[in-house]
Amino acid sequence: MDSQTIIYIILSGIVALSLAIFQYKHKKKSMSKLNMLFSFLRFLTVFSILLLLVNPKFEQVRFSVEKPNLVIAIDNSSSIKHLNQSNQAVALVEELSGNDKLNDKFNVDLYTFGESLNSSDSVTFVENQTNINNAFKQLSQIYRETTSPTLIITDGNQTYGNDYQYASSTYKQSIYPVILGDTVTYTDLKIQQLNVNRYAYLKNRFPVEVILVYNGNKTVNSQFLVTKGNTTVYSESVSFSKENNSKIVNFTLPSNSVGVSSYKATIVPIDYEKNKVNNSKNFAVEVIDQKTKIAIVSDFLHPDLGALKKSIESNEQRSVVFLNSKEAISQINDFQLIIINQPDYRFKGLYEAINKDNKNHFTISGTKTNLSFLNKNNLSFSNEITNQTENYQAELNTGYTPFIVDDIDFESFPPLNSNYGRVSFTIPFESILNKTINGIATEEPLLVTYETNGRREGVLFGENIWQWRAQSYVNSKSFNQFDDFIGKLIQYLASNKRKNRLNVDYESFYNGSSNIIIKAEFFDKNYVFDTRETLNISVTDNISKETKTFPLILKNNNFQVDLSSLPPSEYSFTVKATHENISKSGTFQILEYNVEQQFLNANVTKLQQLATNSGGKGYFVNNTEDLVSDLINDNRFASIQKSNKNIIPLIEWKYLLIIIALSLGLEWFIRKYNGLI
Repeated sequence: MDSQTIIYIILSGIVALSLAIFQYKHKKKSMSKLNMLFSFLRFLTVFSILLLLVNPKFEQVRFSVEKPNLVIAIDNSSSIKHLNQSNQAVALVEELSGNDKLNDKFNVDLYTFGESLNSSDSVTFVENQTNINNAFKQLSQIYRETTSPTLIITDGNQTYGNDYQYASSTYKQSIYPVILGDTVTYTDLKIQQLNVNRYAYLKNRFPVEVILVYNGNKTVNSQFLVTKGNTTVYSESVSFSKENNSKIVNFTLPSNSVGVSSYKATIVPIDYEKNKVNNSKNFAVEVIDQKTKIAIVSDFLHPDLGALKKSIESNEQRSVVFLNSKEAISQINDFQLIIINQPDYRFKGLYEAINKDNKNHFTISGTKTNLSFLNKNNLSFSNEITNQTENYQAELNTGYTPFIVDDIDFESFPPLNSNYGRVSFTIPFESILNKTINGIATEEPLLVTYETNGRREGVLFGENIWQWRAQSYVNSKSFNQFDDFIGKLIQYLASNKRKNRLNVDYESFYNGSSNIIIKAEFFDKNYVFDTRETLNISVTDNISKETKTFPLILKNNNFQVDLSSLPPSEYSFTVKATHENISKSGTFQILEYNVEQQFLNANVTKLQQLATNSGGKGYFVNNTEDLVSDLINDNRFASIQKSNKNIIPLIEWKYLLIIIALSLGLEWFIRKYNGLI
């Protein structure tokens, strides 16, 4: 409280006392006991009111003790059960979470992790993937501003994701790995990696690369086999020693029939192997009888051309050829789709050939596009010519219906450089992406598709899409999301199939450890996405003949169902609408492969390195007696006393109002009782 406020309080007391004495002594020569009581009550009332006007502020300090957090993250993947460590892991969690000393010093938080992090103490050891680095990434968001030593109970075997031993660069906490498993080295032969393209072409041969690894000290001989059903399609004798403990096998296989061909690669186990699961690996190749050929036509170099070629050819079913505007005219019939990059008057002959042969095409309009030429030669839309450019970002149109478009975080992508001005369409069109400026929607299309005269066309009103592919890699650490988006666009534009009211998006085969998601779209008779319909999928195991039915759940702009619970087998399915007689069928195959069963030991080296990098310490699950003691005695994890200072104005003190009311009420009652009123 400052000195000025104190002076005001003193003055208020003097004024209140003067008024009280003046009122009860001015007309009387002496003060009776009753008048003295009245003076006191009046003083109390006036002084309280004046105090409210001065409204002094008081400091209120509260002290609290904040305990550090103890984060316990348990590996919930099936590799823990495979290494026979599940019972020890559960017992350790119960021991730690029930320890009174730990609970006195820490706030104990329990998590499980596999593919993702979950706040739970219930462990089942059934998850098919492990991403330890992702668990630390999510924990760093939760415990960014606190002291939170972390116990991670795991075998250290990660199946995908960034290397977790460097997680301490982003997760600024001390990490204490509790290692499940042992360090004993077992003699083992395994298929470390198998590389094969997803697609092959009929009457052709496709390459396969297999990396074989041996752990052991003796020289061993074995046989590497590839079988298709009961037929051996490739075999090779292999030998290993302590010095030569790996071998790369390269070979080719024929593709003689259209469809999914399943194979099994096996390295014959030696007699004393402990883990024989990792000696075999299933793989499949989809054989197609035609390759989609696409021409990219441009009269100048641009980074967009290379980015489009990379994205399109990420699917082995498609090939891209670069042509200039003159070369394309004579070769137009060799391609299913023509991509025209920023046309000008030199493209007049190409547009005439396209219109004559009614070819599907995709136009990219940018800052070098001659809009006057484009307006004259394209009857579907026209551009307002302002001779100005603008940078536009993208916003996904969730109501787009021709095919399923996943949101790959378009709003985070860099803006495209485009011509400023309105675009007018003379035919119905559907916008995939709309333009925004600084987050403000313009209701102008950025990427559209439409159908006219029995052909499909698309237009991108902007250049520098290569930056989108780069940003997609930054966002997801992979080009796959962007390439899949471009792939769906190209697949739609290159096809002349009639539009269906029910579309189903699925793969021909899935690996056993991956998520099996099937998506579907349903449209009403006007081809507007219908959210009122109920879709169900009936899945039949072609081997056991067992049929299961699942509902498809509406999510964003499509229906989805997760079939990850299905065991490896060959399946046929039918997606059917409940209220209308519309259905669509297909087949897919789930390959038998459990990546969590490929490990024999705990990854002790990485876990110890993780502990060292973060300032923690590693422990084996059979030797955790010192773990609790180390945590309790570590001075880095002391409780912190915090003070919270609040400035409270007197006007918020409710008791002062009670004092005013009581003093006024007592004065009135006593005066009334004594006949003075």
